[in-house]
Amino acid sequence: QPFEQVPNPKVQALQVLSLTLLSVLAANAQTFRPGKCPQPPVQANFDAARYLGKWYEIQKLPAIFQKGECSTATYSLKSPGVVGVLNKELLSNNTVNAITGYAKAKDPSEPAKLEVTFFEDSSPGPYWVLSTDYKGHSVVYSCTEFLSAFHVDFAWILSREPTLSKEKLGELYNLFTSNGINIDVMTVTDQSQELCVDMPLWA
Repeated sequence: QPFEQVPNPKVQALQVLSLTLLSVLAANAQTFRPGKCPQPPVQANFDAARYLGKWYEIQKLPAIFQKGECSTATYSLKSPGVVGVLNKELLSNNTVNAITGYAKAKDPSEPAKLEVTFFEDSSPGPYWVLSTDYKGHSVVYSCTEFLSAFHVDFAWILSREPTLSKEKLGELYNLFTSNGINIDVMTVTDQSQELCVDMPLWA
């Protein structure tokens, strides 16, 4: 009689959990891909001090935790080596959703590879600055792996102003695609003055 392998209940449970999570992500238009996370090069000699201040979200890959428009990220010096994070967005019911956290480099020798924490009891998420000129644009990438079989991409194009030129956007798209990051479903964030005038400065 051939040897019959008994399934490992823990492995089966983990597989079911992963498939369930992937189904949830897919239902929310999350961009999951087969295989491990890409490893794009990051901004050389990244200077966190020059990165501080307000950034407008211009475009992004769909993210389950972002539902609004007029999205901004404001960075401040919280303590030596630690950057305070304030993310805001205007929801469809005209209320402001805001969340605070902090970011720091996992390895000081790679300062552009930051990790961001929003909840003390949760694991930090990667925040890799692929490119920035500090005064105009920033290209940010994050990725989470599941069992080394799938990964979920997060990507943002940020600007110091509410708009970026088509020429600059084309240049920044190439930073993703040339490093194996698919941005076909990247969406535009509405930063129009007509809509975002309702975003309170104090929120």
